[in-house]
Amino acid sequence: MSDKPPKSDVDLEAEYNNRAAVPDHPLVMARWRADAEAARAAHPPTTLPYGSGEREAMDLFEAGPDAPVVVFMHGGYWQALDKSWFSWVAPALLKHGVSLAVPSYDLCPNVRLGRIVSQTRDAVELIRARTSRRPVVFGHSAGGHLAACMLSEGRASAAVAISGLFDLAPLIPTSLNDALRLDAREAAALSPVHWPVPNGSTPGGTVLDCVVGADETREFVRQSRDMANFWGGKGVETRFEALPGLNHFTVLDPLADPDSALVKRIAELARAF
Repeated sequence: MSDKPPKSDVDLEAEYNNRAAVPDHPLVMARWRADAEAARAAHPPTTLPYGSGEREAMDLFEAGPDAPVVVFMHGGYWQALDKSWFSWVAPALLKHGVSLAVPSYDLCPNVRLGRIVSQTRDAVELIRARTSRRPVVFGHSAGGHLAACMLSEGRASAAVAISGLFDLAPLIPTSLNDALRLDAREAAALSPVHWPVPNGSTPGGTVLDCVVGADETREFVRQSRDMANFWGGKGVETRFEALPGLNHFTVLDPLADPDSALVKRIAELARAF
């Protein structure tokens, strides 16, 4: 990914304000909530604490005692939502014999973004300790950022970043930064595009899928495409895919379908490692 910021004529507020860009997002999120409640009723999860804080816990939906476990990191710009919104992701993966862990984490502005990265690290390490293997990690938006961070650190066997954020500098002049409180130095330090690129000489995985909705803003498409190109040029096995007809919220719809290419890909990666 280029270290250069987006062109100055790009309206960064519009490009990164996904709720404004998708006026009917409340309907999609209401569906998430309803489907999550139904999934929890059909497949009651085990709650696993990974720390002492109130939000330092994850829901584990188990497919079986020896099933591979994948970890999903939710979005919300590190300042909204929690694990309970995304229980609906579990059923499709369970049908493939893959267990799912969904952690919550503390939110900005109550904590700094670096603390959220640390909490994600603790959650992934708990799954790794339980299974004696590095898990596949995947996440949406802010969760895509966290997934890439875990892959860079060698804590994951592979990562699938859906509508991920890999360069945080463009967020600084937007209203989203009211809660994040990023300056240029902190944004650079927490951007996985600037982190070590995973390679065959270091522990962990070297597979990164960057998936985005084709109907998302130009900046979100650019972030995923540029990250795949940048890490791919450094030796990582990357894939970039823009899913037709999907926006920043509906891009998650394939996760509800066990026959979707996205679910099959995550299950394939989980079994491969």
